[in-house]
Amino acid sequence: MATAYATGAVGIRDCTPADLDVVHALHVDAVLHSTAIWQEEPHPRSWFDSWLAERQGDGWPVLVAVVDGVVAGYATYSQWRPHQGYRHTVEHSVYVVEALRGRGVASTLMRALVTRATDEGRHVMVAGICSTNTGSIALHERLGFTTVAVVPEVGRKFGRWLDLTLMRLPLA
Repeated sequence: MATAYATGAVGIRDCTPADLDVVHALHVDAVLHSTAIWQEEPHPRSWFDSWLAERQGDGWPVLVAVVDGVVAGYATYSQWRPHQGYRHTVEHSVYVVEALRGRGVASTLMRALVTRATDEGRHVMVAGICSTNTGSIALHERLGFTTVAVVPEVGRKFGRWLDLTLMRLPLA
């Protein structure tokens, strides 16, 4: 059954275990129907319990957007690469329920995520986006991200090679 959403204000808060059914549903949709996640099989719902506990235990934020009392999306970041020299650079993810895409939910989530990263003293936020995802690229451009590279054919999904657009946002 599809969830009906009104156009109320977007609230942002930290994710709780009660939100993970929506987070999981967004993950499954992205894996099965898009090139947002270059994974062919979605994680089971139970995987997200450990994922959230590990993220929060390691100090990485997982934020949810709430519209009219219903979780409408989530955003998170963690260290871009595992080596110590990258500890000031983070890579993020943002996902919004289909019914609310294009209505400012992702922008609101991203502004909150950027604020959190800035407050933590992070230096740069990186976005890795499938080059055909022009909507996400445009969103990131509106938020001040700039394209620094397009890496051709580094991923494969749905029987075709995918290019990766790398974008960055210097944090104040």
